[in-house]
Amino acid sequence: MNKTPNPEEFYAKLKSQLADTATWPNEYLYKFIVLSDLQKIAEIEAIFDNMGAVIKTKESSNGKYTSVSINVRMKNPDHVIEKYLEVTEKVEGVISL
Repeated sequence: MNKTPNPEEFYAKLKSQLADTATWPNEYLYKFIVLSDLQKIAEIEAIFDNMGAVIKTKESSNGKYTSVSINVRMKNPDHVIEKYLEVTEKVEGVISL
């Protein structure tokens, strides 16, 4: 039986893993998938604006989706999770990897 993951459990586990595997502040790589819509991509980029982030986009072979990779220095695991939550709240249909 496939159950839908609980976001609170997911982020609690992620926070624990990040705290255990890295010394903070540290570089973190975010990956998101969105429909190939320039507005959606711009919304994601705006969330990481003025943070010194290196942002790369790559369109899928059929052009329907775009992956957005963001490498940025983050203060701590809580800050990493805050950005994930901000992206999922502000950008409709985004998939976080």
